[in-house]
Amino acid sequence: MFRPSRSGFRQKWTGLTLKGALYGSWILGVFPFTYDSWTRTFRRSKWLIAYGFVLNAAFILLVVTNDTETETPLRMELFHRNALAEQINGIHDIQSLSMVSIMLLRSFWKSGDIERILNELEDLQHRYFRNYSLEECRSFDSFVLYKGFSVVQELVSMLVLELGMSPNYSAQFFIGLGSMYFIILAVLLAASHFHLAVVFVYRYVWIVNKELLKLVNKLAIGESVESERVDLLLYLYHRLLDLSQRLASIYDYQMVMVMASFLIANVLGIYFIIIYSISLNKSLDFKIIVFVQALVINMLDFWLNVEICELAERTGRQTSTILKLFNDIESIDEKLERSITDFALFCSHRRLRFHHCGLFYVNYEMGFRMAITSFLYLLFLIQFDFWNL
Repeated sequence: MFRPSRSGFRQKWTGLTLKGALYGSWILGVFPFTYDSWTRTFRRSKWLIAYGFVLNAAFILLVVTNDTETETPLRMELFHRNALAEQINGIHDIQSLSMVSIMLLRSFWKSGDIERILNELEDLQHRYFRNYSLEECRSFDSFVLYKGFSVVQELVSMLVLELGMSPNYSAQFFIGLGSMYFIILAVLLAASHFHLAVVFVYRYVWIVNKELLKLVNKLAIGESVESERVDLLLYLYHRLLDLSQRLASIYDYQMVMVMASFLIANVLGIYFIIIYSISLNKSLDFKIIVFVQALVINMLDFWLNVEICELAERTGRQTSTILKLFNDIESIDEKLERSITDFALFCSHRRLRFHHCGLFYVNYEMGFRMAITSFLYLLFLIQFDFWNL
């Protein structure tokens, strides 16, 4: 739909990843839209909303009724040794189910706004960007592939963790595991909708920057440039910034919960490893390796979420830098100079940034702060429960 027809191994895998995310979201009921290829528009389907609601509610019910995690010997030994670990694990289970429920309900509730954003992206692609060659925009393909690979990594990591921790492979265990597998996949796909939309916004801003550079080069060699061209680029840039703000307002709660879940899982994972290796005096065997691989993959996925928003923000800052190059050109037409000045003023007052819940911008700086804060919470937890370790 949004994908232009291109050849090449990397481009084919990118297209396959986008199609996989689309069809997987349809199957799991987290993308309640149909696509009309004749009018090139998305339409919200109440039947798909009902299907997604019933399907995911059934998965949550199956997970709750077939939970055998606390019955595994390892967890029973951990909880018997440390009562606080059992209480924290119970709170984390409630938090995880609450996160899943809120994410899915908010996605259905905001589906009308999401529909308008999807149609606007499709309109921009068809009317303004379909004729551009995107072979040079390698970051677009790379981040789409990274996101698809991260979803696969998370699923494989979850399977390895659950199978490695439970020696009892009963029918109840596999029912609960299968239901949890589909719930996690639904959550990861729902979160990937935001990241894929951000990557598309980045790609269009990258094209605007490329066109501005072309105009600078034309003026540098003495060719004429029409002011209407700069006005059109400003119009597109304005629409893209509006889209980014609307995306952030729709997905802010979902993305904050997903990022917090990654960090909370890592804190608790390290805490359980400390209890297992120190309090229980167990050797570093296969179970520790299973824990560590889950922690590493969680951290990589968390940082990929930050990296995608940082990429779009950095590309937006490059727009202001490119506009400054027009200052080096002499004898610019007055009307063209006014258009460039309007563009520069707009960039000085509005930036391409993703503000979540009115609290913070998602970029490298905040990513480092969140990672350091999670480490400090781990230290606080260890100090609080020091005498039980």
